Amino acid sequence: MAQSRRSFLQVASALPAGLAVASAAASAEPQAKPQPLLPTVSFGKHKVTRMVIGSNPLYGYSHFNSLLDNCMREYFTPEQKTKLLLHAEEMGINTWQIHYNDQPAGACPVDDFKRYRAAGGKMQLVLLADFALMKDWSLLAKVVKEMQPMCIGHHGNRTDEKFRTGKKQEVHDFVKAVHDAGVMAGISTHNPGVVDVVESEGWENDYYMTCLYRVSRTAEEARAEFGEAPLGETFMERDPERMFKMIRLTKKFCFAFKVMGAGRNINSPERIEEVLRTAYSSIKPTDAIIVGMTGKFKDEAAQNTALARKILA
Repeated sequence: MAQSRRSFLQVASALPAGLAVASAAASAEPQAKPQPLLPTVSFGKHKVTRMVIGSNPLYGYSHFNSLLDNCMREYFTPEQKTKLLLHAEEMGINTWQIHYNDQPAGACPVDDFKRYRAAGGKMQLVLLADFALMKDWSLLAKVVKEMQPMCIGHHGNRTDEKFRTGKKQEVHDFVKAVHDAGVMAGISTHNPGVVDVVESEGWENDYYMTCLYRVSRTAEEARAEFGEAPLGETFMERDPERMFKMIRLTKKFCFAFKVMGAGRNINSPERIEEVLRTAYSSIKPTDAIIVGMTGKFKDEAAQNTALARKILA
């Protein structure tokens, strides 16, 4: 009996440690093996993978609600951002679409870029300008020297605002300023009509970032088009086909984004594959898509790139 009691106590004392190890193993993120580079297309003198990792989740732009915004910002510590970017690179992505704005230290994309480079990251940059670069164009040369982006684009919300208020020439002038800084210049937009105007007027931009959903509609624009306005941004089911049409009409390179509808199209693996397959078949063979990713609940970088390989094969 004494021996049995000692054995029981020894086993019982070992249980908490064993359970802790098991719990840690169960919660550990899957470690997908590094993969070859995804299929690429020419972008100026560069080669970019047909799937590019976006930045919205990294900075809490959920395009859903403030609660999800805050959850994203809480999860994406500087270290977690670097971890995701390095993992996406391991999965075969060679390009990162990064914002440039004047966020405070600790949430600043420029700081994150430097941290990622210091960790050995080598992805190319598609830089999306926001308030800071638009307020002071003299920063363009400095940014090009420090970050060496392939290109710089005019932010989509700002583009749509300028066109809505009769200030489209400011977007055109920005394109010229980016060229003067020595890199390719782009226009991001959520409105197919913007692409139509720019094409008809023969602007010198090298590429577009084309949102598949016209989320920048004002409430007045939504009421005029649909008879009512949504609570929040407009994600309409036929928006993608309207933008796909403009993507195919222009000969210029397009980065299609919000493919997943800011999380509205991820309710099943089948739906994710369906929207990716539709996107790739609806853009030009020379275009690419931008996909925002996290990693909190599943290995999105591994899953998304695996689907891209399957579809593009």
